[in-house]
Amino acid sequence: MEKIRGVIFDLDGVICNTAKYHYLAWKNLADKLGIPFTESDNERLKGVSRSESLDILLSLGNIKARPQQKSAWMAEKNARYLEYAGKMTEEEILPGVKEFLEGLRKNGVKTALGSASKNAGIILEGLRIKDCFDVIVDGTMVQRPKPDPEVFLTAVVLQTDGSGR
Repeated sequence: MEKIRGVIFDLDGVICNTAKYHYLAWKNLADKLGIPFTESDNERLKGVSRSESLDILLSLGNIKARPQQKSAWMAEKNARYLEYAGKMTEEEILPGVKEFLEGLRKNGVKTALGSASKNAGIILEGLRIKDCFDVIVDGTMVQRPKPDPEVFLTAVVLQTDGSGR
């Protein structure tokens, strides 16, 4: 049997859970716009792009907006999300993850992160595990979002050729 040489991890739901911070940021914007927004409504936003999420939010309030206003609202939501994400700590790493990463690296297995998040670096720094990965590929490095496999294929290429972060 051939030895495992590398492992690629997703970020959200695998390493940590940022869903609550996305919810709080969308809720803040919804409150500002006078749109009722619940955790149940937030379920519709999971796995959806920021612009699609805003469209869903605006539809809940029957609000129409021009592209320029939508861009401003998306930037506002992301700034609020980054405030929350920037305060993440090691306590928010999901159970067993850090020990598993350390065990892989101790056994010579290369580790990569493949995340659609454009904020993966900030999150990993807050969690204090950025150095646990040989390669980090995030949404700023790919053209096609998941479920397209580009983020993971890019991680494989970088992991294989050693060009790292």
